[in-house]
Amino acid sequence: MTAILDDGPQKPLRSRLVTRGGSGYAVGTALSDFSTGMAMWPLWMRLGWNDILQRYRRSMLGPFWLTASMAIMVIALGVLYAELFNTPIHDFLPYLCVGLLVWNLISSFLIEGGILFTGAESYIKQIRLPYSVYVYRSSWAKLVIFAHNFVIYFGVLLYFQIWPGAVALLAIPGLLLVLLNGAAVTLLIGIISARFRDIPQLINSIVQIVFFVTPIMWKPELLRTRSYIAEFNPFYHLVEVVRAPLLGQLPSANTYLAVLLITLINLMVVGAFFARFRSRISYWV
Repeated sequence: MTAILDDGPQKPLRSRLVTRGGSGYAVGTALSDFSTGMAMWPLWMRLGWNDILQRYRRSMLGPFWLTASMAIMVIALGVLYAELFNTPIHDFLPYLCVGLLVWNLISSFLIEGGILFTGAESYIKQIRLPYSVYVYRSSWAKLVIFAHNFVIYFGVLLYFQIWPGAVALLAIPGLLLVLLNGAAVTLLIGIISARFRDIPQLINSIVQIVFFVTPIMWKPELLRTRSYIAEFNPFYHLVEVVRAPLLGQLPSANTYLAVLLITLINLMVVGAFFARFRSRISYWV
């Protein structure tokens, strides 16, 4: 006698999310991954918040330890470099403060991207979730930490009695562009790092170099005739698109054009890379 097993009504093929197997450029599956992952926002928001709680478990100040260390760093470097560059501290310290806040957000995407998938190995091997969930989870946790550190900016405004005005609202779309680029880059680094485990160490070294060649602790005006060094630095424009509005200044057209171009290139490259190698992630971690 032959037994007939009834698995119940089958879901339409279009609604199934395939997370393993396959080859080639699965563009449709990649897009489905992003949309399905976004719809699962209660999950990745909770996972991201849990990451922060686990990192600072049994700590009295929790994430505010980062805020305290950042505040000390801003004050110490602000006083020192204002003297070295012979710049009024009321002009230099707010510039340094916002620059460090945005740079820490950007660098966290680069540095922590290496463990995006390898750090979630237990989840990937035990439960089928869209890979974009891990990207959203990481980006949300970084945004929460950025919000904690942003308290320093308000303290600087109050101390120096600075009011940026309505132009500060332009920092919101600038921040969204930074988050979009950060999420894209961290996805790219996460995929490559899952295959080649030496990539995180390489990224750490590169980030240290980029920090010193990016106008964060110094202003582009100091380059004088060689200001092109800053203009051709993509990280400068990513920082400036948020920093300038928060300091009451309108970002230049070159900055907006550069950021939009960077975003377009990032989305195209990372999208193609994700569509091509998405099916191999579970085998690499």
